[in-house]
Amino acid sequence: MRKPFLAVLALVALVLAGCVTINVYFPEAAAQRAADQFIGNVLDEAPAATPQPAPAPATKPDSAALLDLLIPAAHAADTPDLRVRTAETEAIRARMRERFQGELGQLFAAGTLGFTRDGMVAVRDPAGVALASRTRVNALVAAENQDRTALYREVARANQHPEWESQIRATFAKGWIERARSGWYYQDPAGAWRRK
Repeated sequence: MRKPFLAVLALVALVLAGCVTINVYFPEAAAQRAADQFIGNVLDEAPAATPQPAPAPATKPDSAALLDLLIPAAHAADTPDLRVRTAETEAIRARMRERFQGELGQLFAAGTLGFTRDGMVAVRDPAGVALASRTRVNALVAAENQDRTALYREVARANQHPEWESQIRATFAKGWIERARSGWYYQDPAGAWRRK
């Protein structure tokens, strides 16, 4: 009678160990590096950089390997690497780059457009756009913002953490402003326009 009880007790302990919740925190530093590279590839005139190979994973001590065997999700506590390159994000990057190398870059240089504090683009000075061109400029801004929304969502999805979308957006918003060229406009945290 004692052996079945111990077996059941051991099984219950194993099941409970498998139910351990491990918090996965947003990898802020990795997100900033990824955002900087993506933004640089869009704004800079140089061709897109070739991705660097990932460093070899460090070996784990035997106790960590045993924990991974008992609790497969234990590796989630490691600092994750943020995945930004997917087929969809590369297509978005190409469209954004084309717009910035074309009319969008000119509109930023003229002070007509600016980066918003939430990672989007806005018409800052409508008077800077000729009446005949306003529909085209508004469509260009709408296409850019549609791609930005899709980018932030796709990065969160590609990393299997859709709950990170707002943090990814905030990280990219900061990056767009930091990488803005001299003379371009951006919104400060209070929403006021500033010139870089």
